[in-house]
Amino acid sequence: MHSTETAHTNRGRSGAVSALITDRGGDVDSRNQSAREAYAWIQNFNNGNQNNNWKNNNNRARAVRSSKQTEDPPSFRELVEAYFECRKGKRNSDTALAFEANLERNLCALHASLINRTYTPGRSICFVITRPKPREVWAAEFEDRIVHHLLYRRIGPRFERSFVADSCACIKGRGTLYGAMRLEAKVRSITENWSKPAFYLKCDLANFFVTINKAILMQLLEAKVTDLWWHWLTIEVLLNDPRIDARNHANPKTAGLVPKHKRLGNQDKIHGLPIGNLSSQFFANVYLNELDQFVKHQIGAKHYTRYVDDFVLLHESAQWLNAAKTKIEWFLAERLQARLNPSKTILQPIERGIDFVGQVIRPWHRTTRKRTVNVAFDRVQRVAPEDRRATVNSYFGLMRQASKSHHVRSRLAKVALKHGHAVDGGLTKAFERKPK
Repeated sequence: MHSTETAHTNRGRSGAVSALITDRGGDVDSRNQSAREAYAWIQNFNNGNQNNNWKNNNNRARAVRSSKQTEDPPSFRELVEAYFECRKGKRNSDTALAFEANLERNLCALHASLINRTYTPGRSICFVITRPKPREVWAAEFEDRIVHHLLYRRIGPRFERSFVADSCACIKGRGTLYGAMRLEAKVRSITENWSKPAFYLKCDLANFFVTINKAILMQLLEAKVTDLWWHWLTIEVLLNDPRIDARNHANPKTAGLVPKHKRLGNQDKIHGLPIGNLSSQFFANVYLNELDQFVKHQIGAKHYTRYVDDFVLLHESAQWLNAAKTKIEWFLAERLQARLNPSKTILQPIERGIDFVGQVIRPWHRTTRKRTVNVAFDRVQRVAPEDRRATVNSYFGLMRQASKSHHVRSRLAKVALKHGHAVDGGLTKAFERKPK
């Protein structure tokens, strides 16, 4: 239902140049009004309702922006490159095919709307996923995802240059494997190859994406986005409210599994970013870079790693980690209006194992999280026969990231063999059996 309806909507709009710009399927006037009201509220918030540090930072950002008032809009080539990045791995999706059916005209129309500043984000699709836990996902329209890539390609590097090396997720070359290996290296360093005891503090932010304060985030973005045109696009993407005239594709049974406090629909227009967009992941990194800088340079944590809103600190002293936790709680409340999730805050000896980014780091090896392994075998058993080989191979790839994975991969290979697939000797890939 989700794919079919999306495809139908996009194909209806891709038949003419004007359709892409004017027939966005949502209430453009109300969307623009909502964005204007949000921007005015945020400006008032930043001028009068924040502490002096934030006000001074905001004033400096405005001074820098006014001294560098350049336009520098994107070239058509940049938009084309953003399109090719956006369609990677999604070229056969209905929305991508619909856009590609009239590719040149659609790109020209999108580019014209951007240059003329008449671009307005379209309707989002809301659905619910249940793995690893129930949460709302807000999928932007395909042309809006192109714009997200365009924005990220231009402003992303200027922010990422200041990110600490311990920040993972949504950064090229810094995925889950990078996070697990970096934390493992830090564990081996502080324990001197597991010969000395040490402790770890693992924390998770409560309801992170739906509680991000856009007023604070706007200040952080404005500090480095000084070009007038790119500033306009950044604000347009940041303040877009995906809830306006959204298409709800959530199954009523699964939608009820998402707690009310984790729903974007229950937040005001100033709080929350939609899960599912590249822009949201990038904005989240900009937001939490403030935490990274505080932990590394103010607290002085030498051994620290963060993946999205999960982060780990290591130290020889449990008392030092407790003191660091108190400082972090103060910083989050004072500067980012965020808080830790007490039920997911763990302080214990490293030797018991650190569960991070789907792997468990123990003395001399990393293993795939037990829950992930159980889900993998259950899913392989239940998946449709025509999809089983692809599912098995995806889990082979996931399990290979752990340094100790031969045992679970051999079990997975037996399941694949049981269902008629062949498996290579290295237990890395399943194949279709050739008929005799």
